[in-house]
Amino acid sequence: MKIIDGSVTAPIGFLAQGVEAVIKKLDKKDVAIISSTHLCAAAGVFTTNIVRAACVDVDRAHLENGSAQAIVANSGNANACTGQPGWDDTVEMARLTGKLLGIDPHEVLVASTGVIGVAMPMDRIEQGIRTAAAGLSREGANNAAQAIMTTDLASKEIAVEIEIEGCPVRIGAMAKGSGMIHPNMATMLSFITTDAAISGRCLHEMLVKSTDSSFNMISVDRDTSTNDMALILANGLAGNPSINNPASEAGQVFQQGLDFVTTSLAKMIARDGEGATRLIEVQVVNADSQATARTVARSITSSNLTKAAVFGEDANWGRILAAAGYSGARFDPNQVDIYLGEQQMAADGMGIGFDEDQARAQLQKDPVIIKVDLKAGPEKATAWGCDLTYDYVRINAAYRT
Repeated sequence: MKIIDGSVTAPIGFLAQGVEAVIKKLDKKDVAIISSTHLCAAAGVFTTNIVRAACVDVDRAHLENGSAQAIVANSGNANACTGQPGWDDTVEMARLTGKLLGIDPHEVLVASTGVIGVAMPMDRIEQGIRTAAAGLSREGANNAAQAIMTTDLASKEIAVEIEIEGCPVRIGAMAKGSGMIHPNMATMLSFITTDAAISGRCLHEMLVKSTDSSFNMISVDRDTSTNDMALILANGLAGNPSINNPASEAGQVFQQGLDFVTTSLAKMIARDGEGATRLIEVQVVNADSQATARTVARSITSSNLTKAAVFGEDANWGRILAAAGYSGARFDPNQVDIYLGEQQMAADGMGIGFDEDQARAQLQKDPVIIKVDLKAGPEKATAWGCDLTYDYVRINAAYRT
């Protein structure tokens, strides 16, 4: 596997564009389209929040047949909690995009992100869709990535090339997310494209597995969005023999490539958490089950007290153990060892003597590595988060303005 230039247009047959429609701000790209020249196998995973935007339910309906050909997305307005008009606006976004691209509207997936509870400015949305559709190109991927950003400080894009049965296959992706990040699929969006030939059933199974170990292992602020989704399109133009079994050798190669892409994007999202200065990586090892390891790791990355301690460079390991303890996972706290980077802080659930200066030096690194050894079995998991700073409150205190 190798990292290659580009993102969603790195795979053969994909085009993209992002444009300014002035949905919320001037001089900000806010409408994007990604499309394939051919119909794709498609899959998606979505927020578990029961308060959800119309786009989530529309996309679920459009994916019932396991295919799609385009994605239209906007930032600046979540189109959530907007009732029947919001539903109608989502359907209209798909209809107009399909008409302009010459495809069935049911083959168009829709994504929105931004302020909740505000009606969509459809006149501007429609003009943005028309402009983006007219400007689709392989060079438009970065514009599209910028168009889905809200409080993000940087676009998040990646592409890789793998080899499946002698055929080069590409996977490209982009994502957005900075605040309201606590996925249970998080506000995060991720769009993934590939020219691999793969069945829709395999694609869905692999996306769910990849999401569980990547997007579902990050947290910025413990808020799960109304609009979160990860979508993947596979147009088969690489020409590889179709992947129909995730357990096959070809399936495993594709899974490794997909996991690398989603994990890379997940870490970019956590690193770009609103107001954040450092990425936090929590490694839970020697757990009795992967479920235990994941639950403990996520609890620690979600702990506001732990996040604040990292920001303040305070080696307060007790907050780490406490967060593990309230996670709901079952383990023996009297066996737990805790490390900050290379510095051991606790053994068998009790503090040990350590050098405060060396511990502070570990907390100044990026990423900050927290390792928790449960000494209960062979399983492990890694989760990512970020420190909690004064700027997080400043950003979210004035989000609507």
